[in-house]
Amino acid sequence: MPRRKQPDSNASNGPEVSGASTPSEAKSKKRRRKKSVPGPGSVYPRKDGRWGADFIVEETGKRKTVYGRTAKEAAEKLQQALFEQKQGTFADGPKQKLETFLNHWLEDVHKPTVRVSSYKRYRIILDKHLIPYLGHIQIQKLTAQHVQSAYAKILKDGYKPATVRAIHAVLHKALGQAVRWHLVGRNVCNEVSLPRVPKFEIHPLTKEQAQKLLDVARGDRFEAMLVLALLTGMRRGEILGLRWSDIDFESGTLHIRRSVNHITGYGFIETEPKTAASIRVIPLPEVVIDVLRQHRLYQLEAQSQAGAKWQERDLVFCNKIGGFFSLSQLYQQYRKLLSDAGLPRLRFHDLRHSAATILLTLGIHPKVVQERLGHSKIAMTMDTYSHVLPTMQEEASERLDDLFRREK
Repeated sequence: MPRRKQPDSNASNGPEVSGASTPSEAKSKKRRRKKSVPGPGSVYPRKDGRWGADFIVEETGKRKTVYGRTAKEAAEKLQQALFEQKQGTFADGPKQKLETFLNHWLEDVHKPTVRVSSYKRYRIILDKHLIPYLGHIQIQKLTAQHVQSAYAKILKDGYKPATVRAIHAVLHKALGQAVRWHLVGRNVCNEVSLPRVPKFEIHPLTKEQAQKLLDVARGDRFEAMLVLALLTGMRRGEILGLRWSDIDFESGTLHIRRSVNHITGYGFIETEPKTAASIRVIPLPEVVIDVLRQHRLYQLEAQSQAGAKWQERDLVFCNKIGGFFSLSQLYQQYRKLLSDAGLPRLRFHDLRHSAATILLTLGIHPKVVQERLGHSKIAMTMDTYSHVLPTMQEEASERLDDLFRREK
């Protein structure tokens, strides 16, 4: 049998192609090409088994890749990315854990814009709640379910709904910045349900209890502070930050210009009042002016005794050498006077509530009470002291009855 002629290895059957594939490789590539998904961008298989889809980020001009377990999933993610880019919500920032982002946001961005007290409160919320519960999650992968679950655990750990709402406010603000930086496409906090906070019940003193407390405090070094709190409704920080230059004895007015608070690690910090409405002028009753004049004499005597140790700060309420009044001493003296008067143990802030309640029960217009307290809106005043409204309604009915009563 004649031998089959072997093809000449040097024979040319067409143009030579460098790196030509074997028939099986070519068939395999053809099969892969058939699996590509048509549409904008390029969807292709990867060596790790996933599928990728490329597109150009309009703002930077750089190529961006999204991934999926299947070609269809990659194509869907590509369509979503293109849609978000068109809407201006596409996130193309660097990947990072939520803990890294929160620390950067608070320390480098938010801290310079807020008061020390606010920064300390935010720092505590991050360290005690947000970072332990959510900090390990990559910010781009954070979901509303993650946040909702964290809030449920915080409640289960014994924290109150008001605490969860405070935590939520911080996280919402931080993620709002993340959206603006294009680190995430949306703020997942908008999709979370918050626990209902029971309305806080205030426990103000009655007119009789307030009078009893002032009677017990008469002649005490603490008397002027109690009188101001009960007759003006000033906040504790506003009282501690009050200076003699803020009081006009001739016109009988007092100017609220600052507030003083003690911050752990920082000491006493002077700041502007809470809101623009908190910067206000309060007309003083004659009884308050008399008590302040007497308090001034006590202070001049203390200044004389302190001699060279005296620190002149012009403070109305100060320690024995003119410095800021100790909070521990304030609470100790306040509790003693409550005990001496046979009254229940109340917060110092309840004196402010007592002042507002007494004014409203005396028939003072709520708008006047709002301005005196420094509330930004009258709705806040009315909501806080709604417990007084039923009594006011009864009095209104009685007055209308007196005015229009018909003779029988």
